[in-house]
Amino acid sequence: MNNKGVGVIFCLISVILVSAKYISAAMFMSNIATKDASLFKKGLEYVGPFLSIEAIIAMVIGILFLGYGLYTDSKK
Repeated sequence: MNNKGVGVIFCLISVILVSAKYISAAMFMSNIATKDASLFKKGLEYVGPFLSIEAIIAMVIGILFLGYGLYTDSKK
């Protein structure tokens, strides 16, 4: 697999991690009778920063691989 493909896969991983963060917060808050934006924010705090950090790392790696792949293609 070339560098562009690896970059796209890392960007996809980043999107999946961000989605997992919001889905897990929604699952934590599903049993509460009143739905409120401030309560959802508390649910996001309960999930923690781990998924966000991993998503940012995966996105940076993906952009670097994608950029390097495009750079090597333009030099040909």
